[in-house]
Parts: sequence; structure tokens; C-alpha cells
Amino acid sequence: MSPRKNRRALPDPRPRGGGGGLAEETEEGPDGEWVVRMVAGANAVKAYRCPGCDQEIPPGVAHVVAWPAGARDAGDRRHWHRPCWRARGRRAPRVRRSRDAPRY
Repeated sequence: MSPRKNRRALPDPRPRGGGGGLAEETEEGPDGEWVVRMVAGANAVKAYRCPGCDQEIPPGVAHVVAWPAGARDAGDRRHWHRPCWRARGRRAPRVRRSRDAPRY
């Protein structure tokens, strides 16, 4: 006797963010609507500067990439530590760098 074949079809497990296996979500916040992508540590290969705390996010550290929902330019994307992204409405960066300082 063979097993029954009445299993339900599972939803498509692929994320809706295009290729690369990175899922994107839209978040509404007090600072507007943002497209948010979670980046796994294994996929984080460059260093970035977090706008929430002004500290470096080193390669290999999981983080958030966010950009305004209406933005069309890749230059509008910002890389945030996950806690800094969640706390962005409650605080501002403590240290402001000069505009001549390098950005990551």
C-alpha cells in the first residue's frame, strides 16, 4: 500500500525581493515609509557606517539596509545595526562627523 497523496500545496518559499535570496519588506514609521532588507552576516562582505550610532558595521555582521519607499537611487540606501534601526525614532546619533569625513 502506498502513502496518501492528499497534501496541501505549500506557499512559494522564495522571498519577494528579486534575486539573491534577500527578502524586502515595507515599513511605515514616524519618519515615513521605508523599504527594509535584512542582511545575514554571511552576506555582509563590506564595512558600512551606521547612521544611528555613527559606528562601523564590520564585514560578517548581520544588519539592516533601508531606503525611502519612493527612492530610485541606490545612493539612498543606508546600512543600520538592527537595534539602531529599531530605535531610530527614539534617539539621534550622539556623535556627528564632519561632512569631510569618509562615508562607508
